[in-house]
Amino acid sequence: DSRGAAEGLPTLTVTTILEDPYVMVRGAELEGYCMDLLRALAGMLRFQYRVRVVGDGQYGAVSATGNWTGMIGEILRKEADIAVAPLTVTSAREEVVSFTTPFLQTGIGILLRKDTVSQEMSFFHFLSPFSKETWTGLLFAYLLTCFCLFLVARLSPCEWNEPKSEENHFTFLNSLWFGAGALALQGATPRPRALSVRVIAVVWWLFTLALLAAYIANFTALLSSGSEQLPIQTFEDLVKQRNLEFGTLEGSSTFYFFKNSKNPIHQMIYEYMEKRREHVLVKTYQEAVQRVMESNYAFIGESISQDLAAARHCNLVRAPELIGARGFGIATTQASPWTNPLSIAVLKLRELGDLDYLRNKWWESSCLRQSRDRWRPLEPPALGGLFLALGIGLGSPRHTTIPTHLSLPSCVFQKSCCSVFIEEICTRLRIKENTRPGQEPSGKANA
Repeated sequence: DSRGAAEGLPTLTVTTILEDPYVMVRGAELEGYCMDLLRALAGMLRFQYRVRVVGDGQYGAVSATGNWTGMIGEILRKEADIAVAPLTVTSAREEVVSFTTPFLQTGIGILLRKDTVSQEMSFFHFLSPFSKETWTGLLFAYLLTCFCLFLVARLSPCEWNEPKSEENHFTFLNSLWFGAGALALQGATPRPRALSVRVIAVVWWLFTLALLAAYIANFTALLSSGSEQLPIQTFEDLVKQRNLEFGTLEGSSTFYFFKNSKNPIHQMIYEYMEKRREHVLVKTYQEAVQRVMESNYAFIGESISQDLAAARHCNLVRAPELIGARGFGIATTQASPWTNPLSIAVLKLRELGDLDYLRNKWWESSCLRQSRDRWRPLEPPALGGLFLALGIGLGSPRHTTIPTHLSLPSCVFQKSCCSVFIEEICTRLRIKENTRPGQEPSGKANA
């Protein structure tokens, strides 16, 4: 792929690698983020360029013979002047070539498939918006407030019209009922009369109002997200689990990062990948994404590339933790006259917002649009605990609704409780029917 037909301009040989969305083949031309970046740099620095794809398909690493492979090797052998690709700036590469100012910032992340790490919703999913400590604190605040209501109502003379003959309505049970009514944003009797009791009630109402607003907001966000937090949040979680295999690109900077790291967790990751090199290391980024989608495999690699995969495949997700902050730079030969001008041009493109425009252009996600367009019903486990609480609430006062004398006939006449209950209902209905006609004449007589 060649660009720049003006005469008298210098021509640079550019080496790159095919990787979506940096460089892609579309018909007879190459396009992608790096191609747009190269076109912008050529326009600013006034040069022509000829693009060639790296022969061995490698980024650049030291082989067993001590020679550099990939794009770094082509620059060292003078087969290319610069390398415009998602090439990570590392100390080992910086010793043999020169890098410009990074045009993209990235890190090392974990790419996962959602269904391999998704957790089943608990039966009491409606309690998830608050932590256990928050629910415990809420219960303690509720009991303490109700006790203060009861105590202040007992001590305040305004709650007693005739202290010798009248009983205070704010018993402890009534105080509990009043506090529960405020939690449900409903009024409950008895209502406070004394100013001191009303002050406590107002403070409790304000507290419950803010608490309910926080609960509704968190619960809405939890239901709209459709899933709990990923069980694999960090690299330590990845090492501890046994369900997923994990690996990275063979010969990549990510592999050597774990090899040279002194962190115990990173060393465990490297030892795992080294022992299973033939099975967990992949050749290309496309192979890694395909393997994550089709098997129980977690891919460790550049976070910016993983963000692209998650944007294009809605069943993929990247774990939150990032390590090894790094950048993608343009590689040139050492003492090249193009290193400094290219760095300045990259900084200018960043200041002008062109790099952000290219980032948004090639990393556009369709998952958000699909989630807005697709309505997903709530699963039963999400609200199962609410139905259980409702069933317990409906069944618990059952013994108070049945008259106590109903048990006597069942014992004497050896009838079932259901038959006695039906007879009692029928008797009461007949009584009401018989009393209604009799009330009318008495009313007429009184008239």
